[in-house]
Amino acid sequence: MSISSIRVPDVGEGVAEVELVEWHVKPGDIVREDDTIAAVMTDKATVEIPSLFAGKVLSLGGEIGETLAVGAVLVTIEHAGEGRVASAPAPAPQAEAAPAAPAEAPMPKAPSAAPLGSVAPRPAVQAPLASPAVRARAREAGLDLRQLRGTGPAGRITETDLAAALAAPPQAPAAPTGRRREGSEQIRILGLRRKIADRMALANARIPHITVIEEIDMTALEDLRATMNATRGERPKLTVLPFIAAALCRAVVDHPEMNAHFDDDAGIVTRHRPVHLGIATMTGAGLMVPVLRHAESLGPFAAAAEIARLAEAARSGKATRDELTGSTLTISSLGPLGAIATTPIINAPEVAILGVNKMAVRPMWDGRQFVPRQMMNLSASFDHRVIDGWDAARFVQRLKQLLETPALIFMEPEV
Repeated sequence: MSISSIRVPDVGEGVAEVELVEWHVKPGDIVREDDTIAAVMTDKATVEIPSLFAGKVLSLGGEIGETLAVGAVLVTIEHAGEGRVASAPAPAPQAEAAPAAPAEAPMPKAPSAAPLGSVAPRPAVQAPLASPAVRARAREAGLDLRQLRGTGPAGRITETDLAAALAAPPQAPAAPTGRRREGSEQIRILGLRRKIADRMALANARIPHITVIEEIDMTALEDLRATMNATRGERPKLTVLPFIAAALCRAVVDHPEMNAHFDDDAGIVTRHRPVHLGIATMTGAGLMVPVLRHAESLGPFAAAAEIARLAEAARSGKATRDELTGSTLTISSLGPLGAIATTPIINAPEVAILGVNKMAVRPMWDGRQFVPRQMMNLSASFDHRVIDGWDAARFVQRLKQLLETPALIFMEPEV
């Protein structure tokens, strides 16, 4: 028998270190060649690492949450054949671990961990064995995987196990006991949640935000949307989001400074002609921002179909890197849970973000009497280093004009 080490692979795109987010094995486990042994996260995606050997796991090279350098020892395995040190091939990324901001956004780097290949075997990891896709579905459904018994190799929880658990009838909640509850729980911030935290902290610390909130009379647009939905045929049902996307694309024709990236280190603002809209989407793994590419070229129904496809891909963990990077302007909406107003944080290196708040019928004065109108507030945040308050207010007023008179959205701009 021989002992070999598997190292953290070079996943490309200049990545020098990864975060260890999931172990699929523990010391003493028997693995086959190509079995998944671990999942690591880069700034862009989660990558599952396969075993290069069939044999027995002797030791693990790190703990969940540690940062490992590319080339560091990931696991050591006892197997038949010649002993060697090898780097696993970099498999396709899993989109559920993609970051919530474009790849171009600057990120503070965590310190690199020292090579850990020669350490003694670590204690077995008690987390249930399951793929990232299964974990994401379970989180979205509010299901604790520790309560399931897996039928896969080494007790791995499969898609079939999860589907059976979700189909089982819910148990009645226990009656209140009236007893006092004691204790607390500590939860480590790992994986995508850590990436989101890092990016939000960076954006909030480096970007001086100015937020403009304006109320919009959506009555005419809602009437138009209802009419289009009533005659849509086999086309997807329209939400308000495709119209807001179209209004943004029309508004940036007159305000190109809003569809831009700011490289504050180089002191350069890059204005983009195409509008690649980031659509902030909540998933079981955390906030992701799939990108509606060339939104300026899409009609409402095409935009609706693509937005729905991107949201489903993000929630199911099937979105690609290209679908999760490269936005030039972002829309954030809490849907029916939306508040009266929000203060969205800019998706760096972008310079603006639009927050869509809850729509409600409110009594509005028309000069003679109060009449019911469909009203909605928009909250738009801007990078005050490159966007002045006057320009921010003019942009929001242009959006208000377009949304309150939706025919203007579809007029061709003057050349």
